[in-house]
This record gives sequence, C-alpha cells and structure tokens, in this order.
Amino acid sequence: MARISVKITPLHPDGTECTHAVRPSGKPRDAGSGCTGRRNYAVVCSVCGPVGEPHGLRVLAEPAQSAHRASHKAAPVPATR
Repeated sequence: MARISVKITPLHPDGTECTHAVRPSGKPRDAGSGCTGRRNYAVVCSVCGPVGEPHGLRVLAEPAQSAHRASHKAAPVPATR
C-alpha cells in the first residue's frame, strides 16, 4: 500500500506555491527573490490533490489536514486473495 501524505502548502497571492524563506509577517526575507509573500495555506493530499479552500492562517488549516488524514484511515481496504 502506498503512503499517503497530507501537507499544508503555503501559497502566494496568485495561488502558486511559496517555497521562499519568509519573515514571521509573511513577507520574503530576500527582497530580490521575486516572492510576493504568503497569503494563504492549502491542504494538499498526495492522492486527492487540494482539499477544500485555502485558509488564511496555517493554524486554521491544521484541523482540515487532520480530518482529511483521518478520512483515509477510516476508508475500508479491499481484501486481496
């Protein structure tokens, strides 16, 4: 059985993933990086893709991450013969 990962991904205001180093305010540490800062956080499942709508704060995305991970654990696994 393949591993399923459910991660919280930071997003730029245009919806693209932000991989830049940022300050606690969400603004980029390196002004020359081209990063526009972080606006939202999305819950992304390795199987299902983006889950729900993006959240304004990372702490608000954590319950959605936990709930989605639990939904995969609760899904019945088909028996093999």
